[in-house]
Amino acid sequence: MPDKPHDYCGIFGAFNHPDAAILTYYGLHALQHRGQESAGIVTSIFDEQHNRPSMPMHKDFGLVLNVFDDKNIFTKKLKGSAAIGHNRYSTSGSSENPSNIQPFRVHYRGGNLALGHNGNLTNARSLRERFTQEGVLFQSTSDTELILHLISHSKKSNQIDQIVDAVSQITGAYCLVILTDDKLIAVRDPNGFRPLALGQKDGAWFVASETCAFDINDIDYIRDIEPGEILIIDRKTVDTGEMTSIKIPAQKNTSSSGCIFEFVYFSRPDSRVFGENVDKVRRRIGRQLAHEHRLSSFLKHTNDRQPIIISVPDSSNTAAIGYANESQKLGEDCRFEIGLIRNHYVGRTFISPGQESRDLKVRTKFNTVRGVLENRPVIIVDDSIVRGTTSRHLVKMIRKANPSEVHFLASSPPIIEPCYYGMDFPSPEELIANVYDRDINKIAESLGVDSLHYLSPRGLVDAVKRANPSTMEYCTACFTGDYPVPVTSGVDKEENELV
Repeated sequence: MPDKPHDYCGIFGAFNHPDAAILTYYGLHALQHRGQESAGIVTSIFDEQHNRPSMPMHKDFGLVLNVFDDKNIFTKKLKGSAAIGHNRYSTSGSSENPSNIQPFRVHYRGGNLALGHNGNLTNARSLRERFTQEGVLFQSTSDTELILHLISHSKKSNQIDQIVDAVSQITGAYCLVILTDDKLIAVRDPNGFRPLALGQKDGAWFVASETCAFDINDIDYIRDIEPGEILIIDRKTVDTGEMTSIKIPAQKNTSSSGCIFEFVYFSRPDSRVFGENVDKVRRRIGRQLAHEHRLSSFLKHTNDRQPIIISVPDSSNTAAIGYANESQKLGEDCRFEIGLIRNHYVGRTFISPGQESRDLKVRTKFNTVRGVLENRPVIIVDDSIVRGTTSRHLVKMIRKANPSEVHFLASSPPIIEPCYYGMDFPSPEELIANVYDRDINKIAESLGVDSLHYLSPRGLVDAVKRANPSTMEYCTACFTGDYPVPVTSGVDKEENELV
């Protein structure tokens, strides 16, 4: 398992554009960071040969560029003016099951329907047990399939009512793109754990996990899908600009709980999520880190060389810049430098038996700029520390460049609890903060640094709220154990994997 948290998926939807599948392809390419194991696109078209609506689909394991490497997929197969797409990251084991690749496509009494899901359902176990007792056969091990069963089993006669009925029975984190024969439907859970944005271009409408998927297609961002909103885009929307918006029936103790890790790590810095630019928020987080941990409070000053701030590229770049700039304003003598170079073309590498696999993987992904680091105090800024294995090997690499001292700052608090809302973390006993009983000095020693400093939970929330002064509240469960939605019945996405 990689030594960073992972989001489960990225989703994209298009309605009323002649190149819907191609725009979805580019949107998924921009969202590749949200899932690299599989990708898929479904379109909606009227099949004149058979005189019925049809939903062509193409999906497979691999990156977007690999899955859709034949232009005939778009010219001959994925026709139609509406489409949805999905990138997927999965937990161990399930990545080998082709039945779990989304979007899912079904035909039932309401017609054709395709669905892509980003998130994790916390009542998946109870729903699966219920359907199992009813004799339902499952084609996948993903909790996304449960939503399709809820729609098909609904006693409502209208398709939209069936969808409302279904989502009112699920809890947890979910952003959905649903394609029917004549509609594109976007759904965001009442807590708003994951981001979902609405865009427009040339009379066509789009939804995406992040606005970077709009930028690549020159689509104008309109607004976010609201927490608890079911937004229906159809021909009336195209003709009049009017959309039907339905609120998911209220669930107890529902309040906004946007995943704060979207700002810390997941989202691209050029995206706008939860109503604000990610780059702006990350810089503010770095500034807060500078106030909580002044350079002068921990530097040893083993020589007179100017301290340098380096990031672990790429997700911590802007936080490191924010830390360096704010430190200078506070009178600290330092500067930001590029001390680590990242190789962006690293795929799966073969590791021979007996080799230090983790060390080699880190060295294939990063290399040091020795002339920048040598004989200087080095302050490493990273977005988070999960298991600490990658951080440990990075520090080892940096030490070989002979810096005078090495300090590590994390622009988030210690991760102490698992996530049940769409992030994939190691088990609690594998988290480095728990391995060393949350003793910062022991963690620092294990990483091989002179000192280690985390941003406080309160400081993180304050920094995000100052940068994004909305009414949005944030989920910090992985740092605090304070879960906004009960998780006693929650399961991982692929707990039911067949072996």
